[in-house]
Amino acid sequence: MGLTKTEEFTAEQNAIASIAKAIGHPARVAILEYLISSKTCITGNIVDQLPLSQSTVSQHLKELKSVGLIKGSIEGTSVCYCINEEVWEKSSNRLNQLFNHFQIENNCC
Repeated sequence: MGLTKTEEFTAEQNAIASIAKAIGHPARVAILEYLISSKTCITGNIVDQLPLSQSTVSQHLKELKSVGLIKGSIEGTSVCYCINEEVWEKSSNRLNQLFNHFQIENNCC
C-alpha cells in the first residue's frame, strides 16, 4: 500500500482502521442510521433522506459496501441496501475490544 505501510500493522489493526475510515464521514453515519432504523432493504429513497446528490450518495454507499458494513442486491434496475449483519457484528466487536482496552486510572496526563 505504498507510503502508508499498512503491511507493517496487524490484520486486526488494518481492519479497525478500515471500519473507522468508512464511518469517518457524517453522511455515511447518516446512511447507516437510516438503514438501521428502516429495518428493511432500502432502494433509491436514501437520497431523499440526505442533503446530497445521487452521485454523492452512491459514492458513500460504495465506501460502506467496500468494507462490508452494508450489502446490496440488484432488483431490476435498482439496488436494495441493508446492513450486513455478519460484518456489522464483527466490526462492533473489534471496535468494542479497542475501546475496552482503556481503563480509567487517574494517573495519566
